Amino acid sequence: MSGTPRLYAGAGAAAGPLLTVSSAHRAVLGEWVRIVCAGQPPRRGQVIEVSRAATVVQVFEDTVGLAPAGAEVTLTGDIARAVVGEELLGRVFAGSGAPLDGLPPPVGSARHAAWAAPLNPVCRRKPADFIETGISAIDGMNTLVRGQKLPIFSGAGLPGLELAARVVAGARTTGGEPFAVIFVAVGLTQRETQHFLQRFESSEALARSVFFLNRTGDPTIERLLAPRLALAQAEYLAFARGMQVLVVLADATNYCEALRELGAAREEIPGRRGYPGYMYTDLATIFERAGVVRGSAGSITQLPILSMPDDDITHPIPDLTGYITEGQIVLSRELDRRGIFPPIDVLPSLSRLMGAGIGAATAPDHRRWSDQLYAVYAQGREARLTAAIVGESGLPPADRRALAFTDRFEREFIDQGEARRTIGETLELGWRLLETLPREDLRRIPEAAWARRAGPQATP
Repeated sequence: MSGTPRLYAGAGAAAGPLLTVSSAHRAVLGEWVRIVCAGQPPRRGQVIEVSRAATVVQVFEDTVGLAPAGAEVTLTGDIARAVVGEELLGRVFAGSGAPLDGLPPPVGSARHAAWAAPLNPVCRRKPADFIETGISAIDGMNTLVRGQKLPIFSGAGLPGLELAARVVAGARTTGGEPFAVIFVAVGLTQRETQHFLQRFESSEALARSVFFLNRTGDPTIERLLAPRLALAQAEYLAFARGMQVLVVLADATNYCEALRELGAAREEIPGRRGYPGYMYTDLATIFERAGVVRGSAGSITQLPILSMPDDDITHPIPDLTGYITEGQIVLSRELDRRGIFPPIDVLPSLSRLMGAGIGAATAPDHRRWSDQLYAVYAQGREARLTAAIVGESGLPPADRRALAFTDRFEREFIDQGEARRTIGETLELGWRLLETLPREDLRRIPEAAWARRAGPQATP
């Protein structure tokens, strides 16, 4: 959409970051706005609500000193658009799309609307291609698949951002196709963004990545715009250039807080815990832009990072996110306290598309292998709680074996420090841990799988 600019002398009212324009004609949601007030630098804004009586504009810059009656408001006739193209790879941008790396603005190959619609379900095809992250607790137990949305449920002080950096640096496609990373920071501190960028500078991932950084001091509206600019770039690379694209969004909680802040400024009726009632729909407009499309070789995979307030997985933000996405990776504060990295708690973690991505690309017995690891680890975790009451000597022999297995599983399988493991190394490590237990404790693995494990020499 590109229309004729319309100039309005004076605004109706200003409330915090919001400016109300009365009787604005043909205003469109997402339309760019210029605000000029005598003696002050020009301001930018965006239309966020349209009605017959008034049009509400979200102002990007500080509104202190802005006199609504003396302001000149220009509706530009153009909606938010993102410059997209392969030349953006290796670049760093603000949440508004302005360059932050000292280089000139990119020309790009096209301009795509930032507030685009999610993928049409009719055009989708089922995700089924394995992505190797190098993290055993993900590759082995909660496999990531192309086109999937797999959030990381973190918490204050937990290394969710560090885990995402490791995944981005270590992610590999099985077919060797062109691979790109889009990282979008939403409300992160300067220290967090610099740490993430430094991790990329020391790896080969920098040249195939695009960064959109919205920091804590940037305008609230940019928290809503930055993910959409990033996804516009991701859609171009995936569906126009046929690349495999991984989008990392950190932190989804800051995005939801921006929604709540704007809802309060607009005096909307709040929903659960003060968040807007439309938060589920709004999050879906972001997460549902991931996927694989019929007739296209590319894909968009999303790895959002979400800091659970008070480590509460039932909080509205993780609760709604879990309904939209295909699983979650949950970080454990207890594992992190013991120095285990990555501190992934595999029991509440889940990948709903794991079954579609394993088997031919990993190993024929991958599902039975992971189910058995889950079963023994869950038994050992329960035995650990019982031992705290009755003592380890009071446990049955099978529970004592499961308890010893659980300690080794956390120290040797989940904890991998800075090392990157291939899927073959992950599967081999899991088999070696299972082989420390007697066969009567391993009822989920059939004899045929053990025969394949032993090799051709074991076949009668």
